[in-house]
Amino acid sequence: MSGEAKTQVLILDDEPIVCRRLQPNLEKSGYEVETFIRSDEALARVRQKHFDVVITDIKMEGLDGLGFLEQVKKISPGTEVIVITGFATMDTAKKSFQGGVFDFVAKPFSLSEIQGIVRKAEQKALQNS
Repeated sequence: MSGEAKTQVLILDDEPIVCRRLQPNLEKSGYEVETFIRSDEALARVRQKHFDVVITDIKMEGLDGLGFLEQVKKISPGTEVIVITGFATMDTAKKSFQGGVFDFVAKPFSLSEIQGIVRKAEQKALQNS
């Protein structure tokens, strides 16, 4: 067993099926993954622990994905954020990139697609640290 620390990934999506689908897939790829369905709980966790990569949905009750993105970047500027949404519009994509998002992915997406994006975000996050 190597002593290298695993890349920390946080997934926030109010659809539990998304978290249940992504978590085991990313863990098999070697990431340490925590999932949340409520943005307030995810934000509290971001304040407690550093995550290298955050994957967040846009449309959620309470703090939405764009607000969550803004808070994550304030708390941890080196964390790379990937937005996933079933309501992809030019406006939300533009606002996401203005907020510093690493990538913007429309649902549905394939597991291999999100794995590739997480890998690229991981590389950038490691360069930031």
